[in-house]
Amino acid sequence: MTSDILLQMVIYLAAAVLCVPLAKKFRMGSVLGYLAAGMLIGPFGLGWVGDEGESIKHFAEFGVVVMLFLVGLELEPRRFWAMRGLVLGMGTAQVLATAAVLSGIGIAVGLDWKAAFAASLALAMSSTAMALQSLKEKGLMESVAGRQSFAILLFQDIAVIPILALLPLLAVHSGPTGAHGAGSPLDALPAWLRTIAVLAVIASVLAAGRWAVVPALRLVARTRLRELFIASSLLLVVGVAWLMQMVGLSPALGTFLAGLVLSGSEFRHELESDLEPFKGLLLGLFFIAVGASIDFGLIASMPLRIASWTLGVLLVKGVVLALLAWTAKSAIDQAVILSTGLSQVGEFAFVLVAFITGLGLVDPQLGALLVAVTALSMTISPVLGLLSEVLVLPRLLANPSKPERAPDNIDERNCVIIAGFSHFGSTVGRFLRANGIGITILDDDSAQVEFLRRMGFRAYYGDATRVDLLETAGAAEAAILVCAIGCPETTRTLVETARQHFPNLHLMVRVENRYEAYEYLREGIDTLYRETLHTSIQMGVDVLRKLGMPAHTAHRSGLGFLRHDERTMRTLAVHHGDTDAYIANVRKAIQLQEELIQSDLGHQPSLSDEAWDSDPLRKGFAKPTPNTEPPKG
Repeated sequence: MTSDILLQMVIYLAAAVLCVPLAKKFRMGSVLGYLAAGMLIGPFGLGWVGDEGESIKHFAEFGVVVMLFLVGLELEPRRFWAMRGLVLGMGTAQVLATAAVLSGIGIAVGLDWKAAFAASLALAMSSTAMALQSLKEKGLMESVAGRQSFAILLFQDIAVIPILALLPLLAVHSGPTGAHGAGSPLDALPAWLRTIAVLAVIASVLAAGRWAVVPALRLVARTRLRELFIASSLLLVVGVAWLMQMVGLSPALGTFLAGLVLSGSEFRHELESDLEPFKGLLLGLFFIAVGASIDFGLIASMPLRIASWTLGVLLVKGVVLALLAWTAKSAIDQAVILSTGLSQVGEFAFVLVAFITGLGLVDPQLGALLVAVTALSMTISPVLGLLSEVLVLPRLLANPSKPERAPDNIDERNCVIIAGFSHFGSTVGRFLRANGIGITILDDDSAQVEFLRRMGFRAYYGDATRVDLLETAGAAEAAILVCAIGCPETTRTLVETARQHFPNLHLMVRVENRYEAYEYLREGIDTLYRETLHTSIQMGVDVLRKLGMPAHTAHRSGLGFLRHDERTMRTLAVHHGDTDAYIANVRKAIQLQEELIQSDLGHQPSLSDEAWDSDPLRKGFAKPTPNTEPPKG
C-alpha cells in the first residue's frame, strides 16, 4: 500500500478498465464491474488500497452529489407535478411499508425501538445511481417498471430531507450530526430549533437558486468563456453541498433541490453537458470505493448474522415492491423488474448510518454491520437482476399469466405484420392504417400492449421470434413482415425464424446502422431501413433551405444523395471486414457522391436523374404509344 496519489489513480483506473468491460461482456452491468474492481484491489483482496480507500470513497461520494443535481435538472417542475400521484403514492407506500416491516423485525431481534426505526429508514432507501443506470443500460426507463422505479427513487431522494430533519428529535443526546460525523454550527441548538433551522436552510437554497444563481450564471455566460462556465457549474454544486453538510444535511439532497429549481432555466442543458463527464467518472470511483470498503473481516466474524440480515433486507424490500406493483395492476414481468431493481440498499444509507451513529441512535458495532449489509446488498442486487433476466423473465414472457396476452388470442388476418410497436414501429403502423392497410401488431412489452389498446390499436402480447405466435398471427398468409424491434439480437432471431418457416414473407428490417445492414445484405435481405438515415438527410435538406436554396433543388439533392447512399451501401457490403479495401472504397464513394451532387445542381430532371424513381418512367416510355399525328392528306 502506498500514499502516492498518482499510483492510487493508476490502480483505480486500471481496475475499472479491466473489470467493467468483463462485467458488460457477461451482461452483468457496469455497476457490478466497478464493485468487483473495488473488491479486487481492496484491503481484503489484493491489498493494493487500504485505509486511504475510505478517504477516496468520501471524495467519490461527490459523484452521487453531482448525479442528484443532474436528476433535479432533468426533472422539470411540470413533469414532477404530472407524476405526483405515482411519486407520492408508490413512493410513500414503499418507504413506510419497508420501514415498518424492518422496524418490527429489528424490535423482535432485541433492538431498541429508536435504533430499529432509524436503521429501517436507512435500509428502506434504494440506490438511485445503480437502479437508474441499470434501467438505462437495458432500455427500460420508459417501461411501466422504469416509470415506477423512477417515481419511488425520486420520493426516496426527497424523503431524505424530512428524515434528516426529524431524526435529531429521536436522539438521546446532542452529538455530532454531520453527514460524516463532523460537527455543525447547529449542534448546540435544541432539537426542535435545529429542525426549524434545517428547514430554513432548505428554503434558502430554493430561494437562492431562483433569485440569485440564475442572474449570476447570466453574467458568467456573457464572458463566452466555456471554462469559466464549467468552473461556475462546479462552484454551484460544491457550494450547495458544503452548505448542506455544514447544517448536518445530505449534500446530495441539497444539490437535487438546486437542480430542480434550475431545471426551468435557460442554462439547464449547458449545466448538464458540463457536469455529465464528472458524474460518470466520480460515480465509477464511488462504486469502486464501496467494493473496496466491504469489511470481509467483519463478515467472516459473523457470517450467518450478516448473511441473514442482507438476504432478509433484500427479501423484505423485494416483497414490498412486488406487492406495490400488484396493487398498481402491473404485469408480472414488470413487477419482477421493479422488485429486483430496487431491492438493494442505496448509497444514502452510508450517509444515514453515519448520521444516526453520530446521534447515538445506534452503536458503532451496529453501524458497521449496517454498512456491511448495504455494501453486500449493492453487490448482490445486479446478480439478482441478471438471474431474473436470464432465468425468470423469459419464462414469464413465454407463458404470460393474463389470457388476453396469450398468442392464441390473435383473431385477425392482415397482409402486414409489424413486430415491435414502439416509436419506430408505431410510426410505420399509423401511416399504413391511415392509408387503409390492415396491420397485425406484435410486441413483447406487456405494458406497451395495454397502452396501445387504450389508444385504440388491436395489439397482441408475445415474443415474435416464436414460430407458433407468427403462425397464429397469420404469417403463412401475410405478404410483409415489418421487423421494427429495437434490439439487434432479437431482430436477428426473428429474421432467421421467419426465413426458415415462412419463406413467403417479404422481410422489411429495421437496422441501427450500415454495419448491421452489411450482414443482412450478405444473406440476401436487401429491404433494410437504417434508423437515422432519412431523418438526417431531411435535416440536411432543411439546412439547405434555411440557407436560401430553392425547395425543389434541396429536395432533389436529398433524394439523389439517399439513392446514391443506398446503392453505395450494397457495393461496400462486399468489402466489409477487409479494413484497407473498405476504407479505399469508402473514400472513392464519398468523392463520387460529392461530384454527382455538385454536377447535378442546376440540371433539369431527366430519365437518368438520381433524385427521382425513374424506373417506372422508363417502363412507361418503353411501352408503344398511339400515333397522335393527324393523318396525311
